[in-house]
Amino acid sequence: MKQFKFYVLAMVAAVLFSACGTTRTVPLTGRKQNLMISDQEVLSLSSQEYTKYMQSAKKSTNATNTAMVQRVGQKLANAVQTFLTNNGYANEIQNYAWEFNLVQDQNVNAFCMPGGKIVVYEGLLPITQNEASLAVVLGHEIAHAVASHSAEQMSKQIKQQYGLQIGSAVAGALGMGTNTMSIAQVVAQYGLQFRNLKYSRDHETEADRMGLIFAAMAGYDPNVAIPFWQRMASAGGSNTAEFLSDHPSDATRISNIQSKFLPEALKYYTPPVTTTTTTSTAKKTTAKKTTTAKKTTTAKKTTAKKTTTKKR
Repeated sequence: MKQFKFYVLAMVAAVLFSACGTTRTVPLTGRKQNLMISDQEVLSLSSQEYTKYMQSAKKSTNATNTAMVQRVGQKLANAVQTFLTNNGYANEIQNYAWEFNLVQDQNVNAFCMPGGKIVVYEGLLPITQNEASLAVVLGHEIAHAVASHSAEQMSKQIKQQYGLQIGSAVAGALGMGTNTMSIAQVVAQYGLQFRNLKYSRDHETEADRMGLIFAAMAGYDPNVAIPFWQRMASAGGSNTAEFLSDHPSDATRISNIQSKFLPEALKYYTPPVTTTTTTSTAKKTTAKKTTTAKKTTTAKKTTAKKTTTKKR
């Protein structure tokens, strides 16, 4: 009888895992994901954490760097929203209320909350060194938000909790007992850790790919990704970026970017039009016309003088 109950509960578990949640397709990559927490729940929890963080953080007093972070962030946001609108994800734009802040912290870090709240630490800028490299980092962080990686990680925790609850029921049917947390507690526990949420290596690799494409869409040369990640690898030690937790190794990342992600990202990149040559040519042409005009005027004056002389 106990064995029969065990099989029944196992079947119930299978039905729960397949029926619960919603299926979503990740933009750009097309990967299918099963989410067991709604956008509204994620955004509510994210907003609470972000507000609390900004109340304790100190904003940078460097106006130039602050303006750069806002400029790069807004370009990326515009590119992402245009892509979502043009590729069947227009309904998801309402989930973003973009905000960009540079804070006084020497750790090498940056993060993007679900909902588009972006924070950059001053300690990251000496390694990025330029706007394009900063765009690579912010593109990566924005990709986590666009791909709903936070909700997916939380969904995994909820599924594990379901497993514990079902395991508890099975144990009870077999005459055993155990204590488990409620699903609400799981959401509360993991929902308020967006800044330090540890993504899987698959998520990090997906964010690398998507982020590089977003940077290219925003008009930043994706080729800078290679030297940037090489600088990150050289920094190492205590300077290792906090946002790189559970990432692939430096060698693996750079190899993936060179052989897979960069060729794809370059398809979305349009180099800025250079007008230097045209301007120089125009100046030369104008100079020639001016010289010709002067010669013509001089010739006319000379002719006029000769005519006057003959009349006399």
